[in-house]
Amino acid sequence: MTRPTRVARVVLGVSGGIAAYKACELLRQLTESGHDVQVVATPAALRFVGAATWAALSGHPVGTDLWDDVHEVPHVRIGQDADLVVVAPATADLLARAAHGLADDLLTATLLTARCPVVLAPAMHTEMWEHPATRANVATLRSRGVHVIEPAVGRLTGADSGAGRLPEPEQIAALCRQVLGGAARGRDLGGRRVVVSAGGTREPLDPVRFLGNRSSGRQGYALAATALARGAEVTLVAANVALPDPPGAEVVRVTTAEEMRRAVLVAAAAADAVVMAAAVADFRPAATSPTKIKKTEADPEPIVLARTPDILAELSAARARPGQVVVGFAAETDDVLAHGAAKLARKGCDLLVVNRVGADAGFESTDNEAVVLGADGSRTDVALGPKEALADVVWDLVVKRLS
Repeated sequence: MTRPTRVARVVLGVSGGIAAYKACELLRQLTESGHDVQVVATPAALRFVGAATWAALSGHPVGTDLWDDVHEVPHVRIGQDADLVVVAPATADLLARAAHGLADDLLTATLLTARCPVVLAPAMHTEMWEHPATRANVATLRSRGVHVIEPAVGRLTGADSGAGRLPEPEQIAALCRQVLGGAARGRDLGGRRVVVSAGGTREPLDPVRFLGNRSSGRQGYALAATALARGAEVTLVAANVALPDPPGAEVVRVTTAEEMRRAVLVAAAAADAVVMAAAVADFRPAATSPTKIKKTEADPEPIVLARTPDILAELSAARARPGQVVVGFAAETDDVLAHGAAKLARKGCDLLVVNRVGADAGFESTDNEAVVLGADGSRTDVALGPKEALADVVWDLVVKRLS
């Protein structure tokens, strides 16, 4: 008989910031994902959103006071029983108390007793976020394995704008799901440094036109996010991507294939694994016009193409570190496996993720299916599903080779 999947128990902590109202949407998303969510709010948070709202949305009484239901020892039990604790918003005061191990209210006591993954989503004015004390507290928390999300940049309280805005609830909820998935596997990439490339390069023809492709960067971003959830230190080299940065990743932005080559080689020097998920242009215009090419009555001049650098082959031929694992991607439109096997042999990488792309598959989709070919002759089929699922399969295979 198949056993039912256990519902993940999530504690949603809410501290006293104006962004507390956004946590209502986060709570809705977590419960609709099937998680059992209990809200623990600080007294200051209840000045922004009342306990009745949290109770109605979660289906549970709201934890607010160390002295409520003392016989059940909530200041210990809540943290012990949780599969994930997420605090949104996490104010500068909350970060400071968490970093120093204070437990003078129910939320900080829960953080101190939790042995599950912890996600903190800061929200505060820019000056508070950039203060050396806050930066030191964030560094301390991250050194202990806490996932501290970088705040968004935008409108703050009143007329102020800058860094310190609470990330959108959808982004926080997505990270929570990834962290829970990573926790199920264990932090098997803990202590590892990985590089992921994402997006599609653009090769300029003139100041307004370029040769490019339809890659959205979703698969590369899924690889980065799942690696973070599994404990890795991640450098993400992103080419022309319009997605929110995965919280905790170092993001390097590039445009062309040559810019990507330079950025990836620099980051790969200290990496245990490199995953080239980006769609790197194979060709670039041999000449770039300094001004916009005008439309005339005459036929246009033919565009002469030149090859771009083969980053994957270069990484594979000269490993920056002993035992470094290199993974490539092959987007094909026909004879997918035959072309993939030939590319694997030609590139010299350890793993090659082969998938069919076209108008209805691969690029710009939230789902993917692929076959992962190994240099050792292995083959792993991945059925159509979320790109995060494919990402986890790739990291499973990388972890085996790292160990």
